[in-house]
Amino acid sequence: MLINNLLAVDVGNSWYKVLVSDNGETFDYQMPNAIALFDEELYEKPYDDDDIDLEDNLIVEIKSPAFVDKREIYYLGNAAAKQRNVSFTSYNNQKADEVRTYLLLFGIAGYHALVTQPWNTELEYHINQLAVSLPTTQYKENKETFKERLIGTHSVIFHKVPGMEEPKEMVVKLTIDDVIVGAEGACAYLGLTRDQETLSVTNESLVEDSAKGIIIGDLGGDSVDFVGIKNNKPVASVEGEAFGINPYLDIIIQKVSKNELYQFNSRSELEKLLIKGPSEWYVEPFAGVKKDISKYVLPQLRDMAIKYLEHFDRVRSGSNEIKGAARYIAVGGAVKLAQRQIEEAAVKWKERGRPIDLYFPEDMPNLNVLGLMILAKMNQYRKAKIDDYVYTKG
Repeated sequence: MLINNLLAVDVGNSWYKVLVSDNGETFDYQMPNAIALFDEELYEKPYDDDDIDLEDNLIVEIKSPAFVDKREIYYLGNAAAKQRNVSFTSYNNQKADEVRTYLLLFGIAGYHALVTQPWNTELEYHINQLAVSLPTTQYKENKETFKERLIGTHSVIFHKVPGMEEPKEMVVKLTIDDVIVGAEGACAYLGLTRDQETLSVTNESLVEDSAKGIIIGDLGGDSVDFVGIKNNKPVASVEGEAFGINPYLDIIIQKVSKNELYQFNSRSELEKLLIKGPSEWYVEPFAGVKKDISKYVLPQLRDMAIKYLEHFDRVRSGSNEIKGAARYIAVGGAVKLAQRQIEEAAVKWKERGRPIDLYFPEDMPNLNVLGLMILAKMNQYRKAKIDDYVYTKG
């Protein structure tokens, strides 16, 4: 037994990041956490069939025991972000209980099935192992519910598929055999310390530091997920907070709309701009007219950076298990966007006599999904050994 199709999904409030190991071949995807109800009467074909990818035109209906089926059809991801009625995550949303979680997760899994088996209008796709994430604030209470809802068979119907003749429809029947749920932050630690292929430890110094203690602060859209690592294992007394970058992005969007007459169609559009760096922080409300938006961006990133460090300080002071930690590690997509402001805030923190010397690892936005794939592989190897043991014992 081993290993066919593995799917790792970082269920983020800003982005869904996905790694797939499909019969040994690796695929990766990224989708904005955005949905919008589809209305047939208002639909206008926005493309020429030769000019658009399916990913930009995902119009999906999900039939699943994971939630009550209302026979509704949705735009997902990039397609949803362009709609006037786009819906983004609400503050402190409960991922295991929200329909949008399953729409996006099954939608992107079904999309991968179509990528690997193009133009098959009805197909079945088996996922032997799914690894998904939850914030540390939701992990203990919701991991079993989340797992139970994901296991089983789910139908993904893709409507209005570019390049297809009428009825322009494709159906993917997803079957998920097993699910393992990881805590955000703890998955990042796996991504930092283990190799994707061999699963062996590659960062011995970090594992050694865990003898004294490590605190990881994973800053995302609507949560900052702290995990304390002691002797290479998470400790129970460290949790996250309902705090993230999305409220700050929303303020930037509102100020730019009001003062510069430019409307970002989504947080993801703004994030894509910000990640390019300050030299690209401008918008064009009218052709040929450029407006610098750094005066709206920088105050928000600075404010977020200060509060991020305040949370870090609170966490290290509140856990006896992790006092005297040897390493503080900053990860997450929001940290990548505001790394300079966080570093500047850390200097002021040091001047106050409470230094927080942060380590910013490479590929910090993707560490959770990398750790989730490692978790998926480790779980499959563990199951394989159990099966081999049962077989050899007759």
